[in-house]
Amino acid sequence: MIFYGSYGTLDILLILAVALVIDFTLGELPGAIHPVVWMGRLVSLLDRMGNGRSRITQFVYGAFVSLLLIGLFTAATFFGLLYLKVLSFPAYVLVGAVLLKTTFSFRELRRAAIRVKQMLAGKNMEQARSELRSLVSRDTGDLAEPLLISATVESVAENTCDSFVAPLFYYLLFGIPGAMAYRVVNTLDAMIGYHGQHEYSGKFASRLDDVLNFIPARITALLIMVASLLCKTGVRAAWQVAHREHAKTESPNAGWTMAAVAGALDVQLEKPGQYKLGRAGKPLTPGIIDASLRLVQVAALVWVIICFIAGVVGFVITT
Repeated sequence: MIFYGSYGTLDILLILAVALVIDFTLGELPGAIHPVVWMGRLVSLLDRMGNGRSRITQFVYGAFVSLLLIGLFTAATFFGLLYLKVLSFPAYVLVGAVLLKTTFSFRELRRAAIRVKQMLAGKNMEQARSELRSLVSRDTGDLAEPLLISATVESVAENTCDSFVAPLFYYLLFGIPGAMAYRVVNTLDAMIGYHGQHEYSGKFASRLDDVLNFIPARITALLIMVASLLCKTGVRAAWQVAHREHAKTESPNAGWTMAAVAGALDVQLEKPGQYKLGRAGKPLTPGIIDASLRLVQVAALVWVIICFIAGVVGFVITT
């Protein structure tokens, strides 16, 4: 059964509706007051203090930092909203909606992908590579056009889970504190959960992110399949490619969403030296980015409908 903690079911639905309106109309908060920006600053500050230590010490310190930041942001969110709910219900709803919105970002994902597409359409390759850096962590400096398009589509697919489906999934389960906790873990993973300098300090956050995304990633893949059915693209291919090739990626979760999109669009997505997903049925042209956005927009809409249905069902069960 959905767990709402101190939040009523109707509150959950109202806050979700306002948060979605904020994202789709206004976009992101200014950096100076954005919780995720502050998460990033704290991660950078605390991570520097762990550099130069042994592998075991780095791992223990990284786990401590992860748990500290999760506890800090989750507790601040929980007790702050609890106080506001007693003080002023309208303020509680508005602040809650703003906080929830900071845990997901669909409009900005779409805009970033469109900027890359526009640069490619104008044959401005250097600018396209620069724009792509806002979406991926890989080196984009020498990517040819097909690989730029592939990386953009891969990011759109993966971030539909990380930046939209997963935060709302944990919101439904644990309220705004749950969504905020997920965002802390995902931010830690994005900043220090990769090989190289942060190999050991980021390992705990990386594994925790894998655990938290296990269910949302598979839900997102299913949503993409439903969207491919509604958009009349390759729903059968989306399932076949996702089922057959999801394990090709290093991440145990990202392969599901990326492979589903590759199958639905009948394209091959590639990260050189690491994986190829799908078959090269259609060439990777800038229009494929538009097609991927249409697909995930429908998937996001289906997910929003499911979230509201789940909220109503939860209300009926608890009353």
